[in-house]
Amino acid sequence: MDRARIEELFAPFAPVSVKRMFGGHGVYADGLFFAIEADGEIYLKADRHSAPQFQEAGCRPFIYQGKNRPITISYWTLPDQALEDGEELVRWARSAVEAAFRAGSKKQKPVVEKRKASKARRPS
Repeated sequence: MDRARIEELFAPFAPVSVKRMFGGHGVYADGLFFAIEADGEIYLKADRHSAPQFQEAGCRPFIYQGKNRPITISYWTLPDQALEDGEELVRWARSAVEAAFRAGSKKQKPVVEKRKASKARRPS
């Protein structure tokens, strides 16, 4: 699947940017990475809140061959119905963006100000 087709697919949802990665594409909405295209399939970001919905819809997780074993990551195939129905695509894409946002907010660590060691004043 090429960049133009991916942009067209997500047009009912939002303008997306598409970047080549590992023989496929990464898909971003407002700079947030929420989908992968690999081997002509679209995979959407999921988490513990949304993965059960993907599973119930008959979607498959993204699995790739690691060094010693298959690795499953938190992206699931786009339901077939969403490929044909713009409203369904919007619903699933929104869910993926929400999962990506939740994952990103967990990774951000609060900024802690370093206290400067106060130098003790010497009596004059």
